[in-house]
Amino acid sequence: MVTAPTILVVIVNYRTPQLAVDCLRSLDSERSTLPNLQVAMVDNHSEDDSLAVIGEAIAREGWQSWVTLHPLPHNGGFAHGNNAVIRPALESDCPPDYLWLLNPDTVVRPGSLTALLAFFKEHPRVGIAGSRLEDIDGRPQYSAFRFPSLWSEFDQGLRLGIVSKLLSDWVVAPPIAGQVMPTDWVAGASMMVRSAVFTEIGLLDEAYFMYYEEVDFCLRASQAGWPCWYVPESRVVHLVGQSSGVTGATAAQRRRPQYWFDSRRRYFCRYYGRAYAALTDAAWMLGFGLWQLRRWLQRKPAIDPPLLFQDFLRHSALVRGGE
Repeated sequence: MVTAPTILVVIVNYRTPQLAVDCLRSLDSERSTLPNLQVAMVDNHSEDDSLAVIGEAIAREGWQSWVTLHPLPHNGGFAHGNNAVIRPALESDCPPDYLWLLNPDTVVRPGSLTALLAFFKEHPRVGIAGSRLEDIDGRPQYSAFRFPSLWSEFDQGLRLGIVSKLLSDWVVAPPIAGQVMPTDWVAGASMMVRSAVFTEIGLLDEAYFMYYEEVDFCLRASQAGWPCWYVPESRVVHLVGQSSGVTGATAAQRRRPQYWFDSRRRYFCRYYGRAYAALTDAAWMLGFGLWQLRRWLQRKPAIDPPLLFQDFLRHSALVRGGE
């Protein structure tokens, strides 16, 4: 008899309790075909009513048999929150076959999880698979990406269509694909990982407080021979930016937090060295400066977070080195 795979879904909540409950509700329907599904709901020291709201929902809906709530004593970031339950799960007597990292601001479409499992079964050497993220009305979001580079940073700063076409092989977010395809990395909002990948390359790097940790993890996996794929049959609604506030409709109104800059600098310095990291910073700032000039000449509205250029320079490898 073939044993059904065991799946541990890891959701890290930080002050989004109602969204986290909605995410759990969307997973409830998946359990009818996946009896070995378990969910670890981590609260990253929200210090609000998250524990009460989520705990009451688990009791009210009768989810105790498959959902466990894990309050953490401090907020160590996204990687820390995930690792807090991934580590003991892998060290247990019955480690899960797969771990599904899922944002609390997501709603799982019916069949999304089974689509990922079916793909893994057909591709035993694939280590990571990501879903098609989409708006609530079904419009797709960018979910599969290339690793960032000097050229992609220049393009992201400049925002000029003809240059983006010339640099199309380096653009971080290529056109959204409608079919299964290999990719450099997938969004951590819905990322399923074979447990063997964690066993071989280690856990998420907790030196990233938030952002770039999934890029780092997918790169390490790729270097170890575990490729990453995009599986659009797995559809997950992503309410962009509800967890962090760094992306989404209100992002341009807020100053970008230091941890975003620190994570970006760490990634480039770690894998390409301080000199290359400094070049990528210079490339972005050159492109962004040209964009700002064009925006002023064409009287385009300001769409970036306040003081973005100044903060970028202050936190760049040009100023702070590889710390």
